[in-house]
Amino acid sequence: MSHSIQLVSPVDGRILAQRDPLSDAALASALDAAEQAQRVWKTRSVAERAAYCSAAVDAMNAMVADIVPELAWQMGRPVRYGAGELRGFTDRARYMIRIAEPSLADVVPSAIDGFKRYIRREPVGTVLVIAPWNYPYLTAVNAVIPALMAGNAVILKHASQTLLVGERFAAAFKAAGLPEGLFQNLLMSHEQTARMMASERVQQVNFTGSVAGGRTVAQTAAGHFLSVGLELGGKDPAYVRADANLAHAVENLVDGAFFNSGQSCCGIERIYVHQRLYGEFVERFQALTYDYVLGNPLDEATTLGPLVKPSAAEFLRSEIRAALAQGARCLIDSKRFAADADGSAYMAPQVVIDVDHRMSLMREENFGPVVGIMAVKDDAEAVALMNDSHYGLSASIWSTDLDETEALGQLVNTGTLFMNRCDYLDPALAWTGVKHTGHGATLSSVGYEHMTRPKSFHLRHRL
Repeated sequence: MSHSIQLVSPVDGRILAQRDPLSDAALASALDAAEQAQRVWKTRSVAERAAYCSAAVDAMNAMVADIVPELAWQMGRPVRYGAGELRGFTDRARYMIRIAEPSLADVVPSAIDGFKRYIRREPVGTVLVIAPWNYPYLTAVNAVIPALMAGNAVILKHASQTLLVGERFAAAFKAAGLPEGLFQNLLMSHEQTARMMASERVQQVNFTGSVAGGRTVAQTAAGHFLSVGLELGGKDPAYVRADANLAHAVENLVDGAFFNSGQSCCGIERIYVHQRLYGEFVERFQALTYDYVLGNPLDEATTLGPLVKPSAAEFLRSEIRAALAQGARCLIDSKRFAADADGSAYMAPQVVIDVDHRMSLMREENFGPVVGIMAVKDDAEAVALMNDSHYGLSASIWSTDLDETEALGQLVNTGTLFMNRCDYLDPALAWTGVKHTGHGATLSSVGYEHMTRPKSFHLRHRL
């Protein structure tokens, strides 16, 4: 049908799945069901909610043998890494379930004789989660589990590229026996999603995606008193100080730049290296990049799969061509990667030097296996370049000096500052960003503050 949603596999271009979006009447019924289920769910204890959510995590893990190849077909990640996303999904879910009780506890100020006073964290109602394709289980779980644990109903709209992931979520919650209507995976068009946000029948929307998409969500929500959480683009920098452990920095930054074919919101897209280490760093980085095996993600030998679609690869190639025209140089011979082909989603990793901030390659999000490397003379220059961006999701400093790194970290405009690691989410820490990367937070106890609203009780019981 002409209006159906198609999932086209980046592996070979086949139509992997095809679904029709729900009718408007079915969407209205879904909202009714969510509201009815949430009225009861919010009265359940946190322990009761935890039992259901834990059972859903168990059910999802029982599907891992099917999920891993299915994920490769949907978005191109090699099967050798597919189970890692389910491990991360499990770790985050179980951590957020475990900390729910203390995170949702009443806030009680100092006592005043004759009064009972406290702040209760109340669920907001129905939460719409709009999830992306690049880490489809990890990004969705950041909002889905905390929203349910906080007493909300959840509607999940997953990216069409990974629509089977939404169906896996639905199957897991069904297997867990979650009350009907409380979690719903809905296949909606963009127009239907916009109407849902404008209907004022959802109280919060959590969106993970592009800056352009986040801007559209914010504009759609404006005037409807929705709570909006936005986790958008990134152009995450790394700074390798003169005292860094060079071998450790190279190994981890190559992985940070190219894992998942560079399709990570917190992947490394630009690296600044102290001039004393620059030559050796670039040489080692180039050599290690050639170790990647580009190919079919269903092959166990493959370590670098295709990008999500051919147009994504073409965008990156155009960014590289533009940088070359401005004086940059490429270090990687793409001919050494047999699967690399113009017009396809298969693209060799690329390391670009002689770059500067005039180039789009160093300013705009690439979202692919391309990284630019610059030499810097000192910490001050590195921090200035790290901050010279519209984005601010994460940044990393590579050094053996904890105190100096912590002091520099105070100067970097970012949501997360790493030392000697990158491209990682710790569920005990808030996942957030600054500038065009968005606002709000998920994970940690702070994440629960964004899934609830405060309600104050001021009770005078002695006259």
